[in-house]
Amino acid sequence: MAAIQKPRVLVLGDLVLDVVLAPERAIESGTDVPGTVGIRQGGSAANTARWLARLGVDTQLVCCVGRDGAGRSLVAQAERDGVRVRATRVAGERTGRIGVIVAANGERSFVADRRAALALRPDDLRDEWFARLDLIHVPAYSLMGEPLASAARAAVGKARAAGPVHVSLDLSSIGPLLAQGRRAARDLVASVTPDILFATEAEMEEFLGRHAADGILEHATIAVIKRGARGARVIARVPGTGADGAPREPLQFDVATPQVIAADTTGAGDAFSAGFIAGWLTARAAGRHAPDALHRATIAGHRAAARQLTTSKQELPPG
Repeated sequence: MAAIQKPRVLVLGDLVLDVVLAPERAIESGTDVPGTVGIRQGGSAANTARWLARLGVDTQLVCCVGRDGAGRSLVAQAERDGVRVRATRVAGERTGRIGVIVAANGERSFVADRRAALALRPDDLRDEWFARLDLIHVPAYSLMGEPLASAARAAVGKARAAGPVHVSLDLSSIGPLLAQGRRAARDLVASVTPDILFATEAEMEEFLGRHAADGILEHATIAVIKRGARGARVIARVPGTGADGAPREPLQFDVATPQVIAADTTGAGDAFSAGFIAGWLTARAAGRHAPDALHRATIAGHRAAARQLTTSKQELPPG
């Protein structure tokens, strides 16, 4: 039996420094509280790329950083993780930074200073990066802000022009996505016509404006709804029609997961997306039928997220 070739995935988006503040108690205005301050590799795109590489996927990360120590350090760390980094280095703009405030329950709030991460341009893309891809992954962050958004749409176009390829999109953060309204958010998603759409339950409801999750299939062929400690829900279109000529009912199932206690959930959603993508592409290459492939992919996503939650986050020098 011939060996299954490694899936090939390109991820486009942010490679930034995360400055993580984890106070031991509630922050008090005008004074200090004890806690920890960490500096590490961040960015939804970079997190996803790292986990894809760790899971055996041939992974490229297309991104933009400043010509500074932080950018050099971030690129080197991603390459040590097995990612082929296609980084454009921008003079006069510093590498992006995200402030992450971690609450006692592990939930996070963010202050975004993306700087160079937004500077990627369509003419920074190279045709050879898009040859023989199986999938291109784009966080919704990559569709917010120019010229990065134009580069993301151009990258999806190049990938599809180079051959059959799947496109996945993660809604990422509902606040920035809905900043211009729900119609504008839907137009952003439609601009890359994703095959797979990742979202948390709250993001999906805000994006749709209702609780009926099957409406998400108006925007993608497969929707993966991340539900935190309750696991994930997968909803997928079923091709063809039934005996009565009507479209087949969508495939829908939930996959539960053992609860993992974590003080910091940063990156868990990106790790889940990477696990799902890796599991789905591998199962499809092995000839698994769609329901089985999706189920295996969801389990793989849970495993990656659990590893992210229980693995210590490596710190980087700020540069």
